[in-house]
Amino acid sequence: MNKKLAAALSGSAVLMLVLSGCSEDEGDKVNDWAKSFCDQAKPQIQKRADAHQIIISTAADSRPAEIQAADSKAFKDIADADRALAKAVESAGVPPVENGDKVQKDVVAELNATATAYDGLKKQVDALDPANQQKFAEGLKDVADGLTKIEKMDQNALANLESGELGKAMAKQPGCQKPTPAVPKTPSGSASPKAGATAAPAPKTGEGSDKASESSDS
Repeated sequence: MNKKLAAALSGSAVLMLVLSGCSEDEGDKVNDWAKSFCDQAKPQIQKRADAHQIIISTAADSRPAEIQAADSKAFKDIADADRALAKAVESAGVPPVENGDKVQKDVVAELNATATAYDGLKKQVDALDPANQQKFAEGLKDVADGLTKIEKMDQNALANLESGELGKAMAKQPGCQKPTPAVPKTPSGSASPKAGATAAPAPKTGEGSDKASESSDS
């Protein structure tokens, strides 16, 4: 979503816009939709960024029970945020773009599916036995493998909104800007397979190490 909307109406540009089927009014509608969505999305984007930072910032030498609690809360927060983002897409209405109805339905379905997947990760990490460090480390690796797949889903969930004119309009809105996580960075030890800041609303992980293996070494 790091694109910017450019709609210049002057001289021959007016003719070009008419020929392409565009209009200043249509541009206004796109910007209005983007503002409506991004204003609602802002707290959820921040919540997701904070949750991802918790996952990657849990210290490698933390006790298994602490890692379990941190990951469990983070997964729940991301699931809740994704559901809230789905509602924000619905609340903003059908995007004023080609096949807007389908775009809206697809994004809502993908966000809700991702939320359900994070719920599954929470149950998986909650079921681990922190008293048995070897089994806990093995189980945490399975959680990390699952997280890698779900993060790809999360990255793709808003992809349809982030393309074309709608994506350019969203990039201009403060509510859809990449937030700064409130959680300080520390050496990672939880389920996140990678360390690094998470972009939003479609999160992306940065570089880092496998936390599950770090946990097994602790």
